[in-house]
Amino acid sequence: MTEIDYSALSPADWLPTSVKEMRALGWDSVDVVLFSGDAYVDHPAFGAAVIGRTLQAAGYRVAIVPQPNWRDDLRDFKKFGAPRLFFGVSPGAMDSMVNHYTANRRLRSDDAYTPGGRHGMRPDYPTIVYSEILRRLFPSTPIVAGGIEPSLRRVSHYDYWQDKLRPSILVDSEADMIVYGMGEHPILELARRLDAGEKIADITDLRQSVVRVPAGDIPAPDADNIVLNSFADCLHDKAAQATNFRHVEQQSNRYDGGAALWQRTTKTVAVKVNPMFPAMTQGEIDASFDLPYTRLPHPRYKGKTIPAYEMIRHSVNMHRGCFGGCAFCTISAHQGKFIASRSKESILREVRQVTRMPDFKGYISDLGGPSANMYAMGGRDRSLCAKCLRPSCLHPAPCPNLNTDHRPLLDIYRAVDEIPAVKKSFVGSGVRYDLSMHRTGDKDIDRANARYNEELIEHHVSGRLKVAPEHTSDAVLAVMRKPSFALFHEFKRLFDRINARAGLRQQIIPYFISSHPGCRLEDMAELAVETKELNFHLEQVQDFTPTPMTLATEIYYTGIHPYTGREVYTPVTKEQKLDQRQFFFWYDPAYRAGITRTLSRIGRRDLIGRLFGTEPPHRRGLSHRR
Repeated sequence: MTEIDYSALSPADWLPTSVKEMRALGWDSVDVVLFSGDAYVDHPAFGAAVIGRTLQAAGYRVAIVPQPNWRDDLRDFKKFGAPRLFFGVSPGAMDSMVNHYTANRRLRSDDAYTPGGRHGMRPDYPTIVYSEILRRLFPSTPIVAGGIEPSLRRVSHYDYWQDKLRPSILVDSEADMIVYGMGEHPILELARRLDAGEKIADITDLRQSVVRVPAGDIPAPDADNIVLNSFADCLHDKAAQATNFRHVEQQSNRYDGGAALWQRTTKTVAVKVNPMFPAMTQGEIDASFDLPYTRLPHPRYKGKTIPAYEMIRHSVNMHRGCFGGCAFCTISAHQGKFIASRSKESILREVRQVTRMPDFKGYISDLGGPSANMYAMGGRDRSLCAKCLRPSCLHPAPCPNLNTDHRPLLDIYRAVDEIPAVKKSFVGSGVRYDLSMHRTGDKDIDRANARYNEELIEHHVSGRLKVAPEHTSDAVLAVMRKPSFALFHEFKRLFDRINARAGLRQQIIPYFISSHPGCRLEDMAELAVETKELNFHLEQVQDFTPTPMTLATEIYYTGIHPYTGREVYTPVTKEQKLDQRQFFFWYDPAYRAGITRTLSRIGRRDLIGRLFGTEPPHRRGLSHRR
C-alpha cells in the first residue's frame, strides 16, 4: 500500500464524519445524516459518497457516519443529533449476508469494505439494526433505507441465511421508506419535497421508492397497478411467489418505470413499490461522476488499507446497467437493464484525475462497467424498448433491435491511451464475448467488433482476461440465461490465435458456477472433463449462493421456473452442493476418491478414465478463488 498524502486537502474536501469536522465547515447542524455499513471512501464507486455528494451539490448539508458501533452506548448514532430532513441508512455496497457468510453459511474472516479487511464492523441486516436504533433515539425523524440490501428485499423474498421467505424488509425494519436502485434521482427529489414541508408519510408516489400503505388502499389491477400475491399467500404457495417474481423482474426492467406493484404483508399493511426512474441521460450520469470526489479514503483511515478501494483506486467506471439478464445476477434488478453511458469527455476527465494521483505508475487497472463492453449500447428503436418485457437483451439470442457496435468503446480505449501519463489501460471487468462476437449482418459493425476483440486481447489484457462462461452444459446455461459453451470455444480459439500472432503469453480466466438451478451431477462431471480437455485447472469458481431478487434464487426456493411454471431440479442440501463442487478440483489428489465414488454412483464410470487417465499438459491459469 502506498501511503496517502492528505496534506493538500482540507476539511472542506470531505463530507464530515464527526462534530469536530462539521464545525470546521462552519455548520452547527446538518440536513441529512447518512449511516453506512462501509468505510467512507470518497469515490464514485462507493454509494454513501455518491448520495452524499449528490445532496451536497444541491445545497444540502450532509454528514456521514461510516460503520457506526451498534453495540456500545450508541454515541455514533447520537453525535449529530436529529438532522433537519432525514436519516439515510445504507448497509453498504454488498448485501450484508453475502458480506458475512459463504455459500455454505460459514462466517467469513474478512470484510473488503472495512479498514484492514477487519470482520465484524457491521451487523447482519444493518437496514434493520440501524433503523431500529435510530427510531428508538429519534422517534419523529424520517428514516430512509437505500443500497443493495433493501433494494433487493423490497417485496417478499427468500432469505437463504434464514432459509425462509421474508416479507419486504420495510416491514421488518423501522425505516419509513426504501429508495431502491441507483439513488441520485429519488433521494434528491425526496430531499426537496421534505424541504418544502411535505411529511414523509404523505409521500407515497415518489418514483423508485417503497412505502407502507394501508392494505385497504390496494387498487384494482390495471395497466398502471399490479397487485402481487400477498405475503401470506406466498408462504402457503410457492407458485404464488414465483408468479410475483416474474412481475417484479419485468417491471424492474421496463424502459420507463412500468407499473406500481402492491403487496399485502399483513391483514392491515401493504407495501407499494413505485416505478423506477428511466435510466440516466448522458448529462445526468456525467453530473454524478463529475462531482468533486477526492477519490480517497477519509483521513480517519490514514495508514490503513481498505481492500475494496485498493482494487478500484486506478480504475474508471464508464457506464451503469446491464442487459445480460443472467439468472444469478442482481445488477439489472438494482441498476436496470438499460445502459447509462458517460460521455467521452467525462471519462477522460476522470482518467486524468487518476493520473495525477501520487501513486499512479502509468497503468489504468480497469476501463469497465458492470459488463465491460456494453458501453453506449441499447435499442436502435427505443419505441420498441418501451414495450419490451424481456429480462435479457442477449438470451436466448441477441435482440435484433440491439445495437452492439463496439466502435464508441474502441474510441474511448484509444483516447485514454493517447494521454501522455498513461502507459497502458486494461479491462479488468468481465467481458461479454457473446456480445463482441455476435454477427449482426452489418459489415461495418461486424468488422469493428472483430477489431474490438483484437485490440482488447492484444493491448488491454493485464496478463489475464476475465470471461464468464459459467458452465459447459447447454441445459444449465439455458436456465442461467447464458450462451452455449460452443461460443466460448470459438472465443478461446480467437484468444489463442491473437496471442500467438502477437507473441503474447496471456491467460484466459473463465468463471464457473456449481449447484446452479438445473445443474445435475452429470453436468458437473461433464464440465470437469470438458475443461480438462481445454487444459484448465479451475480455481476461479464459486458455489451458487441464493441472493434476493434473482431468477435463480426464486427457482432454488420454489422449485419452479417463474416464466414456464415447470419444475426445475436444484441441488439444495450441503451434501448435494459439495458433491457438485468437488468436480472443479478433479486435478487435486484429495478429491479423486470422492469423484470416483460419485461417478460410479451415478453410472458414469466412463468419465473416470477421461478425468484420471493420461493427462495432457496443463496450463495453470488461475490463482485466486472467486
